[in-house]
Formats: sequence, C-alpha cells, structure tokens
Amino acid sequence: MSNQYSEDHVSRKLSALGLLILYWDLDNLIVVQEEATVVGFEVPRSPDSSYNNAYPGNEDEVRDPPSVPPHLQHSLLSYPASADTSETLPLPQNVILNHLYIENREAPRSVVALGFTHRFHSKFVTVVLYKPVQRRGSTST
Repeated sequence: MSNQYSEDHVSRKLSALGLLILYWDLDNLIVVQEEATVVGFEVPRSPDSSYNNAYPGNEDEVRDPPSVPPHLQHSLLSYPASADTSETLPLPQNVILNHLYIENREAPRSVVALGFTHRFHSKFVTVVLYKPVQRRGSTST
C-alpha cells in the first residue's frame, strides 16, 4: 500500500536545532459541514444502528441485588461498643479500606452511623458520622 500524500502534499524542512518539521499543503483541505478534512482521509459514517441500544427489560428490576461478600461485613462499625476506652479495635482488613459503611441496626434508633476507614502511612483513620434518621411518615421542617 503506497502513500500518495507522502511527497505531493508534505514538505520537509530542518529547523535551526536540526529537528525535522513537516508542513502539510492545505490546498487540498475541504470543509464539509464545518468539519475540516483532508482529501483521502474522510472518516466513514458509523451506522445509526450502532447507537440504538435496547432498553433493559423489567426482568433486571425484579432480581435481588447481589449479596455482599462476607469479608465486607466486618467493618469497624460492626464491633460492639466497649466501656473500656483503652481497648483498641482490631486492624481493619485491606478490603474494607476506602469504603463507606453503615452500621448494622437490629432495633430502630433515632440516629444512624456512617463510617469510612482509610490508611495514612502505617496508621488507620476511621471517620464516623452520626446522622439523625427521619421516621417514616413524619415530615421535618
């Protein structure tokens, strides 16, 4: 396959630093629908059928969401609270770092705890946000 544009439409010059500079001859530049193209380098139109994706069916909505892997259920928020403040929590697993967690609640409470754990050098930092829970059927102003 030969390149018909190599000598006819390109001029080569060396700069003062010895760099090769290629200049395109723009006499063969054509404008089609405000898009600049060079003769011989037109991009073929993609078929309209490639943009017509089918909408997902209702069968995707009736399926239950996938279950959480068991190792993601052991966040620092799931450990029971201790009265001893000097007791340290276990080191978090690598798979739970940089994830947002919500505490497991068996009984309804007026607040919910959200937690996020990340590593800083050899230390682990956990940020816990306590947010009031709006009861169903009630409105707040």
